Amino acid sequence: MRAIDLFAGCGGLSRGFQNSGFDVVAAFDNWKEACGVYAINFKHPIFEVDLSLIEDTSFFKEWKPEIILGGPPCQDFSSAGKRDESQGRADLTITYAKIIAAVKPEWFLMENVERIKKSQVLQEAISILKASGYGISSTVLDASYCGVPQIRKRFILAGHLHSKDGFLDRYLRQNQSKKRITVHDYMGDKLDIQFYYRHPRSYARRGIFTIYEPSATIRGVNRPVPENYKKHKGDLCDPKLVRPLTTLERSCIQTFPEDFKWVGTKTTVEQLIGNAVPVKLAEYIANCFLEYIADEARETQLQLFEGIILL
Repeated sequence: MRAIDLFAGCGGLSRGFQNSGFDVVAAFDNWKEACGVYAINFKHPIFEVDLSLIEDTSFFKEWKPEIILGGPPCQDFSSAGKRDESQGRADLTITYAKIIAAVKPEWFLMENVERIKKSQVLQEAISILKASGYGISSTVLDASYCGVPQIRKRFILAGHLHSKDGFLDRYLRQNQSKKRITVHDYMGDKLDIQFYYRHPRSYARRGIFTIYEPSATIRGVNRPVPENYKKHKGDLCDPKLVRPLTTLERSCIQTFPEDFKWVGTKTTVEQLIGNAVPVKLAEYIANCFLEYIADEARETQLQLFEGIILL
């Protein structure tokens, strides 16, 4: 299935869908540094473009996508941001919906933060998509039940032309693991530590974690243990005895493969990693699409077979 990836970032969605057998043929993003990292990790092109300025969608149609993927920037909804839809980035969710409505691929997939569920922008985007003939499935997935060693809740919106709403719900739900995957489950003995520091948003929260639990959400910042850090009641180790995860360790928890190439300043790479869709989460969603498609094909064949018998 041919795919294009809008707001592609460094390529988490692209890599996951590609791993599941989708043919990603082009990607688009407006962050120069993200495009640079994407370009050295994929054979197909990425275009540095401000999608909010695109009026002629014929360029997207030229790629003949059967599915459009995308994770419009989420800072206006994120718990780490100002949560203000008037800041402008929220409009990119509408941009995404309008591009899909104009290009009319058979399928689409949008990923965003959980908080977008409460936004008026999401309702407007869904109205655009439904008016264009798409059946809608939506849910919140916790990545730690989807092959990712990280508690990361993300809103998933999937669409299929001329289908009923909820078409993918069962697959997104039933394929989850029974328990959360831990850092040690995923990385084994590659880490030479049992505890590590993850800078909390406030010192009311703990900052020290063990590899025998899922990681907290990987964010775009990665700081050392502050000299004035006081041990939180939830910390299971002396803060003086731990270190933060390295950049590459954080990319592994985001389930990027070890051979994925990162270029740019440390600050930029940390932001790229924190903003990315975990590869294994994308892979999980892609496999749900494929399972649904296979079941629909079997059902169609069965109906044809039964029709022949009746004749």
